[in-house]
Amino acid sequence: MNKYFYFGLIIFSAFSFFSLGWLSHGAYAPGKKIKKITLFEKIKKNGVLNVLFLNSPTTYYIGSEGPQGFEYELLASYAEHLGVDMNITEVHTVKEALALRKNLDIHITSASIVKTPLREKSLNFGPSYFEIQEQMVCNRGMQVKHTFPKDVEDLAGLSIMVGEQSSYAETIQSLQNDGFEINATLSPDLSTIELLSKVSKHEIDCTIAASNIYALNLRYFPEVAMAFTISKREQLAWVLPPDAKELESDLYSWLNDFNQQGKMMQLKDHHYSYVLFFDYYNTKMFYKRIKKRLPKYKKLFQEAATRFGIPWTLLASISYQESHWNAKAKSHTGVRGLMMLTRHTAKLLHIKNRLDPKQSIVGGTRHIKQMLKFVKPEVEGENRLKFALAAYNIGWGHIRDAQGLAKEIGLNPNVWSDLKIVLPLLSQKKYYKNLQYGYARGSEPVKYVESIYNYRDILEKQLQRDEKTKERL
Repeated sequence: MNKYFYFGLIIFSAFSFFSLGWLSHGAYAPGKKIKKITLFEKIKKNGVLNVLFLNSPTTYYIGSEGPQGFEYELLASYAEHLGVDMNITEVHTVKEALALRKNLDIHITSASIVKTPLREKSLNFGPSYFEIQEQMVCNRGMQVKHTFPKDVEDLAGLSIMVGEQSSYAETIQSLQNDGFEINATLSPDLSTIELLSKVSKHEIDCTIAASNIYALNLRYFPEVAMAFTISKREQLAWVLPPDAKELESDLYSWLNDFNQQGKMMQLKDHHYSYVLFFDYYNTKMFYKRIKKRLPKYKKLFQEAATRFGIPWTLLASISYQESHWNAKAKSHTGVRGLMMLTRHTAKLLHIKNRLDPKQSIVGGTRHIKQMLKFVKPEVEGENRLKFALAAYNIGWGHIRDAQGLAKEIGLNPNVWSDLKIVLPLLSQKKYYKNLQYGYARGSEPVKYVESIYNYRDILEKQLQRDEKTKERL
C-alpha cells in the first residue's frame, strides 16, 4: 500500500510543479514586463512640479501681488505648459540649494546657479536660461578715499566676503591659485543680497555679484558700485535630478519655443528694463522723500487704491514721477498738484481744487482708471496698466499710431516690450509723416512708464525692510 501511495504522491507533485510553471510562464512571459514610470511621467500623472527656488529679487520672492521674480515666472510658464501645479520650496543661499537639491522630491532647482566646469562634474544641469558676468562690487565711498579697486591687483588689503560654495568662491580660489593676494572670507549663511547690504553700509569693502543681481539691486543699495568685471560670460542653468532625461528634453524643447515666440524677451524686459534708468542722486532723494514726504499722503493713496482697484504703491510712484510728492507743484504748462492735473482734465473729473491732496489723488486715479477702459482686450496682464500710463503721458492717439506702426514693422502691438521700441520712432519724420496724429516725443512715455515702475519696486522693497525692522523690535 505504501508503494502505491508514494507513487501517487510523486505523480501529484509533478503535475503541481508543471501547473505552477505554466502559470508562472503566463504571468511573466517576455513582452509583459512592467514598465518603470519615468520622472517626467510621474510629474504629469501627479499634476505637480516640485521646484526649489532661491529667495531673491532675481529669482523668487513674495511681492505686493503675490509670488514674483524672473525665474519664478519663467518656470510658472513651464508648469502651465505641462498643465500641472507648481509646488515651491524656498532657500536663502546657493549653499542651501545645492544641499537640498539631493531631495528626491525636488524636480527642478532654480537658484541662479552658474554652470561651472567644477559643478558639471557633480550636478546634472538642464537648459541655460540667462547669461551673466561676475562683477566686483565695492562701497561707493571708497572712490573719495582713493581705495576703490580698478583691477584684481588693487584687491590686496581690502576686506572681501562671498558666499560659501558659490561660484564667486570658485573665482576667488582660482585667483588665489594664480598668485593674487586676496583677503576673502567665505560666509556660510549670508546671501549675495545680504552681502551687498554689508557693502552698502561699508561693513565690508567688496563682494562679488552676478551682473543681473548687481543691476537689479543697485537701486536698493545706491551706495554700492561696480568696480570691474571679474569673469568671462557664464550661463545660469537649472539643476535636475540624475534620472530626468525626459524632463530635460522637454525643458529644452519648451524653452526654445518660448524664445522663438518672443516671450523670453518680454519677461527679461519686464524685470530688467528699469535698471537702465538708475540715477544715483535721484535715487538717494527718493529714499529720503519716502521717509519725509510720503507719510503725509500714504493713507490717501491707500484709500484711492481700495476705491479704484489700483495698487497704492503704483499710485504713489505715479505721483512721485509727476510732482515728487509736492502738493503745491506747478509746471510751466500750468499742470498742478500731487498728480499734476491739467485744468481741462480737472474740470472733466469735477476736481475743484487741484492743490488739495485728496482731490488730486482721487482725480488722478480716476483718470488712470478711465484710461484703462480704452485699452483693447488684446492687451493683457501688466501690459494694460503700462499702456494706460503711456496714454496718460502722451495721449491715446499716439499710442494707437504706435500700435499700428508696430504691426507694420513686424512687432507685437499688444505688448509693452515691443511698443516701447516703436514709440521713440514717432519723433522721426519718415515714420510720423504717414501717421494720423503725426509727430510725438515718443521717448518720453517710455521713460515715464519705466521710471514709475522703478520707483514702485524701490518703494515696495523699502516697505518690506521697514516691516522686518518692526518685527525685530
